Parts: sequence; C-alpha cells; structure tokens
Amino acid sequence: MQLGHGAIAAGQEYMQKNFGTLFPSTNLKYHFNVSNSYVMHKLKLIIFPWMHKPWVRKVRRTENGQSEWQPPREDINSPDLYIPVMAIVTYILLNALHRGLEKNFNPKILGESASRALAVVILDFIFVKLGCYFLNIQGASQVVDLIAYGGYKFVGVIITITAGFLGFSGPLWILVFIYSFLATAFFLLRSLRSVVLPDPSISISTNPNPTTTVTVNPAQRRRRITFLFFEAVLQIIYMAVLVRI
Repeated sequence: MQLGHGAIAAGQEYMQKNFGTLFPSTNLKYHFNVSNSYVMHKLKLIIFPWMHKPWVRKVRRTENGQSEWQPPREDINSPDLYIPVMAIVTYILLNALHRGLEKNFNPKILGESASRALAVVILDFIFVKLGCYFLNIQGASQVVDLIAYGGYKFVGVIITITAGFLGFSGPLWILVFIYSFLATAFFLLRSLRSVVLPDPSISISTNPNPTTTVTVNPAQRRRRITFLFFEAVLQIIYMAVLVRI
C-alpha cells in the first residue's frame, strides 16, 4: 500500500515539475486520485475491453451544487494519469533492460526512450485536438483527459515487449502485437466516443461540460465516426514505433 502511495506521489511530482505550467495542481490531483482496486480493474479493462458496459462517465454534485465528473477512484471510465505515467516509466526501463541484456547499454538510452514516448503522446494529442477543432467539437474535453487516453497505449506496448522477453517470436509475437493493438484501438474507440459523440440523454444541468451536449446532424455524425475510427487505426503506427526497441 505504501509503495502504491509513493508511486502516486512520485507521478504527481513528475507531472507538476515538468508540466505544472500547463496543468493546475488541482487537475493533477484529480487525475491521480486512484486506488489499488481501480488500477487493477482499469488494467483489466484496457487489456480486455470487449465486454465492458457501460462506458458512460459518472457525474456527481459538489457542495456548491455544480456538476463534475467522478474521480478515477470512483469511476472506472474516468481517465487517470497514474497508469499512463507508470506505463511510460516502465516502457523506458524495459528499453534499458533490453539494451543491458544485449550488453549495449548507454545512459543516453533512457533519454531517447523518454523522448520517443513523449513524442508519440504529443503527436496523438495534437491529432485528436485538431480533429475536434475541424469537426467543431466544442468543449470536447480537458487537455489532461486526452493525454491520459493517449497514454493508455503503453499498456499494450509493455505487453508486447514483455512477450518478446519471454521468448515469443515470429507469428506468435505478431499475434500478441495485433491483439494489443486491437484491444487498445477498441478501448480508445469507446472511451473517446463520449468526447466526439456526446450522449444527448445527459442534460445540460448534469453535464460538467454542457457545451458538449449538442445535437449533430447525420453528416456530422458520419464525419465524427470516421475520425474516431481513424484515431483508433493510427494506434497501430504509434505502437509499432514504440515496440521497436
């Protein structure tokens, strides 16, 4: 338990130190508000997303009567930063371990791996934000939410790299990679649906982002669905770049 709290604190400190000017500390605390149970169930959801229902995020009332999303600890559908940050750190360490086993370790590898990971997350985020802009999706989501969603792909990347460490090769390794990609793509498809195609049944009075609750015409809906699928398919490129260690 203490190790888990220490990891959460370390993750918060890292994000605040490097991105504090972009993300308020209260925002970071919200996205690191997780429990051991949440982490285990969220990892299971990312790896096996096929049968999960519902995907709608939960809303709660604050003391002053305003609506806000439930924190990750209380809602498995809520995006968090703990899993993405820990997954990225694990990815960097796996890169170092791989080079060490090949007796080709160099401290620069840590920086190169971190740069590659951050570049992929930023590119993914920019693509989603540009898509929301051109599709006129107003008040789509917080920046931190989108970065969190983009960071979940590292879970599948870690699984694929670990499979290689365990001796999986050839068609068997490719099968693991394809499954990891499909699971990640499906997870993002369902998670980002509430951003791109908000549920009209959520009333303005209970929606923390009321500007997202709008009616879209059939043409807009088709374009947004196409964008969602394109974002999901792009994950195979991002993950292919990341697993090449």
